[in-house]
Amino acid sequence: MAITEIFQALGDPTRREVLRLLRTRDMPAGEIANHFRLAKSTLSGHFATLRHAGLIVSERHGASIVYRLNLSVAEETMAVVAELLGKLPRARAARSASRLRRRPA
Repeated sequence: MAITEIFQALGDPTRREVLRLLRTRDMPAGEIANHFRLAKSTLSGHFATLRHAGLIVSERHGASIVYRLNLSVAEETMAVVAELLGKLPRARAARSASRLRRRPA
């Protein structure tokens, strides 16, 4: 997945809050929805954007959809951001950026 799509997904405060919630544990969509005052269709759109960016993955469990943070993409994104801010050697951040660009859509 392109780093641009990841940054676009991170640009929305609701999506960032979803990621904060998923840092602690996997959660069903309904439980995540309880933390927001949004229509389910609106929240579903946020989930789709986060999935498309590769930041979360979903799995159906019976009638529920359970979401989890995709740690590998999150870690690679943090490495790119750290390099942009001068906190990591360029070679390591370049490898992370290269992996993000090669991710299938």
